[in-house]
Amino acid sequence: MMASSSKSSDSTNSGLKDNSSDPSDEDKPELCPGFRDVDAFVKHGFGAVLSATKASASLPQAGDEFDFYRSFPGFQEFCESQGDKLLHFMSQIMQVHGCRSHLRDRNKLTGLEERFDLVVDSNDVILERVGILLDEADGVNRTQQPVMPAGFQPPKIVVSSWNRKGSGSGSRSEMFRLLHAKNIARPQLKFKEKVDNSNTPFIPKIFIKPNAVKPLPSYFTNKQIRKERPEDLDVPAALADLIHQQRTQEHVEDMFAHPYQYELDHLEIPESLLSKPDVKMYKPMDESNFTFIDTLEDLVALNEKLCKLSEFAVDLEHHSYRSFLGLTSLMQISTREEDFIIDTLELRSELYILNEAFTDPAIVKVFHGADSDIEWLQRDFGLYVVRLFDTHQASRALNLARHSLDHLLTHFCNVGSDKRYQLADWRIRPLPDEMVQYARTDTHYLLYIYDCVRAQLLDFNHGQPGLLQSVWSKSKDISLKKYVKPIYTEESYLEVQRKQKRSFNTQQLTAFRLLFAWRDKLARQEDESTGYVLPTHMMIKISEELPKEPQGIIACCNPVPPLVRQQVNELHLLMQQAREMPLLKAEIAAQKNKGLTPIKKPEVTLFGPHDTSRVSESDLHPFSTDEMPVKQGMLFSDDEHNMDVDVQKTSGLMAEAKITLFEEPRSLKDEDSLPVAQMKARRIIESFENPFRMYLPTSDVHINKNAKFDPSSKIFEISKRWKLQSIEQQQKELEAKKKAKEETKQLAKKVADERNKAKQSYQESLQNVATVRQQAAGSAKGSAKKRERVPSEVGESTPKPSKKPMTSAEKPQKTEPPPEESFKPFDYSQSDLKVFAGNKSKDNTQFDPNRQAHDFKKKKFGRGQKSNLGAGGRSMSYMAGKSDRGFRHNWPKR
Repeated sequence: MMASSSKSSDSTNSGLKDNSSDPSDEDKPELCPGFRDVDAFVKHGFGAVLSATKASASLPQAGDEFDFYRSFPGFQEFCESQGDKLLHFMSQIMQVHGCRSHLRDRNKLTGLEERFDLVVDSNDVILERVGILLDEADGVNRTQQPVMPAGFQPPKIVVSSWNRKGSGSGSRSEMFRLLHAKNIARPQLKFKEKVDNSNTPFIPKIFIKPNAVKPLPSYFTNKQIRKERPEDLDVPAALADLIHQQRTQEHVEDMFAHPYQYELDHLEIPESLLSKPDVKMYKPMDESNFTFIDTLEDLVALNEKLCKLSEFAVDLEHHSYRSFLGLTSLMQISTREEDFIIDTLELRSELYILNEAFTDPAIVKVFHGADSDIEWLQRDFGLYVVRLFDTHQASRALNLARHSLDHLLTHFCNVGSDKRYQLADWRIRPLPDEMVQYARTDTHYLLYIYDCVRAQLLDFNHGQPGLLQSVWSKSKDISLKKYVKPIYTEESYLEVQRKQKRSFNTQQLTAFRLLFAWRDKLARQEDESTGYVLPTHMMIKISEELPKEPQGIIACCNPVPPLVRQQVNELHLLMQQAREMPLLKAEIAAQKNKGLTPIKKPEVTLFGPHDTSRVSESDLHPFSTDEMPVKQGMLFSDDEHNMDVDVQKTSGLMAEAKITLFEEPRSLKDEDSLPVAQMKARRIIESFENPFRMYLPTSDVHINKNAKFDPSSKIFEISKRWKLQSIEQQQKELEAKKKAKEETKQLAKKVADERNKAKQSYQESLQNVATVRQQAAGSAKGSAKKRERVPSEVGESTPKPSKKPMTSAEKPQKTEPPPEESFKPFDYSQSDLKVFAGNKSKDNTQFDPNRQAHDFKKKKFGRGQKSNLGAGGRSMSYMAGKSDRGFRHNWPKR
C-alpha cells in the first residue's frame, strides 16, 4: 500500500510537471486542481487503479498464509489502520452519491453482511448514474420526460382525477378530454361503393393507370362492364368478377398482380437524389397556409399543385374499431409552403385522381413507417406510390436511439407531439382544433427531416451513397407491398389460440372454434371489428369456463359487448354443442382429426406396450374389431412371410410383438445394397457389446464386424473361406436337385410311353376281332353247326371294358378305309371246320355272356348233372362289341 501511494504521488507530480511545462496551456482553466483536461484526469485515474490492483494482488492469500502473517502484531495493526482508512474513504464516496454510509458503526456479529449489502446498493446507484450520463453524452436526456413508444401513455401523468394532468408543483393543473364520440353516424352508409367484407381475395380497384410504362390489363379498364351485368348485382364485387370470369372462361393473368410492378422494378435513382442535399429549414406552423379539402374541385386543384412539385410528405389516419377491414379517415399532405388535410370519408371514391402525382417517378413521396399506409391506400382508394422515401428506414440505417416519428421530431426539430390523439376517433366531423394541429404536425416537419437524414446518411458513410441507396431500395420494396384481405378458413382459429399459449381440452377447443367462426361471420355481416364483436380475452374466458346458462356467458364479459348481449341465446347453443364433444386432451384430438392413431404418453418411465397393470381400461383407446383388423403377434420375423395376403394389404394395423434378438446377421449382399450412412450407423451400433451374448448360440463367435471388411485381418480370410465353402456347398446342392428333377422327368416319360404303347396294341387287337353278329351271320351262311369260340392263348385275357366313357384323347383315331380290291370268294376247304363243332373243348373254360341264351336253349342238363357256370376263381375274357343289356332274355328254369 505504501508503494502504491508513493507511485501515485509520483505520477501526480509528473502530471503536474507536464501541465506546467506547456506554456500555452497556462491560460486555460483547469478541469480540477492539477489536471488541465479530462484526458489527463482519466490517465491518472487509470494509473492509480492499476497500481492499487497490483498492490492488492501481492497481499497474502486468505487461509493459512494470511493467518500466519496475522499472528505478527505489526501486520495486524497495519491491516486494521488501513482497513479503517478504506472504510472512511468508501463512506465519503457513498455520501457524495446520496447513499447510506454508516459502515463503521455496525454490530460485530452481522456487521460484515450489512456492510456488504451497503456496498452492493451503492454500486448499483453509482453505475445507474454512469449509464444516465453516458446516454446524455449520446444525445438521450433522461432527466426530461422520457420518449415513449407510439401509442403508450405513461400512467403517472394522471393524478387525483381521470381528466386532470399534473404539470409540476406550484403550477395550475391542465384539464383534457377524451376525443371520442359514441353517436357518430357510420360513414360506411354514405359510400358509393359498398364495403366488400366477403371471404374472397382482394382485387385492385384501379381502372386508370397514369405514368404507365406497361399498360394496364384490359380486365381493369373494362371494369364498368360489371354494372351492365344485372345477374351479379346482389353479389360482392370481387365474387362477381370471379363468377363472370368462370362464366365467360376469361383468363386474366394479372388480376391479383401489383399494377405498377413493372414500373417499380425498372425504377432508377437519379444522381440528384444520391448527392448531399441543401437542408431547407421548415416554416413555422403559424406562418404556413392550411387547407381542408372535402370537395372534388379542391381535390383536383391539389392534384395540379402536387404535379408541379419535386417532393411532398404524406401521412394517413386510420380507424379500425367500428369496421371489419378498417377505414382510412384522413390524409395529410404537406409541401414546403403549405399543409393540406383531405377528408377521405367524403372523397373516398374520387381519390384515385391523386394517382397522377403519387405514381410520378419524378416526384418524391416522403412517408414515415409506410408499411401500413401503402396497403390502406390500395384497399380504400386504389392509390399506388412510385418513388417512395421512408424516414423510418433511414432512422434504422442511422442507428438512432428510437425510430418513431415523435423521436425524429424531438431529435431534429425540437418539437414534441401529443400522442393522446394517435388513438382518437378520426371519424369525428367537424374535426376539433387539437386534432387538426396533431394531424398537421405529422407531415409539416417531414420534408426537413427528409433533408437531414439524407445528409447524415452520406456523412455517416464518408460521402459514399451506398447507405442512402439501401434506404431507397428498402423504400421501393415497401411500395411493392400488396394488400391481402383476411380470409377465414377452418384452421384460422388455431393461430389465435396458439398465440394465447393456453392448453385446451376437446370441449374447450371446440367452443373456441365455434366462437371464432361466429365472431368472424357476424363481424363481416355487421361491418364491425372482431374486437368490437367479442374481444379475444373474453372469447378465451368463455371457452375455458363453458357456461351452462346464458347468464354465465354474460358474466364472463366485462363490459358486455352489445352484439354478445343480442346473440346470447345463439352463443348458449354453441356452448351446448361444445359440451357434447368427448373429453380428450387437445393434442390427442388434433391427431384424431388428422386420421392418426393417438399417441399414448405413459407417466411411468418403466412402461411397456403390453403392460396394462398401471393403465386403466378407460385410458386406453377403444379399438373395435369392426373399425380395424388386428394383426396377430409374431415372435420371430421369419413368420412374416407366412401371413395372409389380406392381412398384409391392410393398413393402420396395431404393432405386433416380435423378438429379433436371435435372428441371424444380415448377409454381406444386403449390407452392400444399403446406403453409406445406414452402413456407418449399423457399424456404430454393432460396435457396442451385446448384453445377451451369453444367451446366443455358441457357434456364433461375437467379433467386431468391422474386421470382416478389413482384408489384412485373419477374420477376413476365415470369413472368405467359409463363404467360399458355403457357396460350393450351395452349388452342389443345386446340381443334385437338378439331377433328381431330370431323373424324375425321365421316369415319368418312360411310364407315359409304356402306357401309350399298351393302348395302341390293344386298339390294334380290337380291329382284327369279329363281333358277335358277324360271327352269327357267318355261321348261318356256312353251316347249321354250333360255332365254337376260338380258344384264347394261355395267359391272355380280354380286358373288361370300363364303365367310364373314353375321352376324346383316348378314343381311337379313325383310319381311312383301304382302297377297294377285286372280290375273291373265300375258299372254305382250307378253313378249320372244328370251330363249328358242337362239342366244346375242355380248355375253353371262359365265360361268354353273349352266348348264354343260345347255349341254354339247346343244352339239356341231366338230373344229377351240375353245371360249371357258377364256378369262380377262373380267368374270364369278354369279347368286344355291343352289350345286350336291357334286352329280354329267356333264361331256363331249374
